[in-house]
Amino acid sequence: MKKNMGVIDRVIRILVAVVLVVLFATKTITGTLGVVLLVLAAVFALTSVVSFCPLYLPLGISTILKKK
Repeated sequence: MKKNMGVIDRVIRILVAVVLVVLFATKTITGTLGVVLLVLAAVFALTSVVSFCPLYLPLGISTILKKK
């Protein structure tokens, strides 16, 4: 797997994942929506850790900043 996520993308995904987990833990979001968002938070956290987003691959997207 070639990395296709830059630092800013990874930080944003981690922050969104943390917010979703906190909202679920405080029971602000519950039920089916809560579980779906919790799974989304896990996917965001995992993709951030490995710096690879499988959805970016077929779309040809890379958020890694190129050095000049």
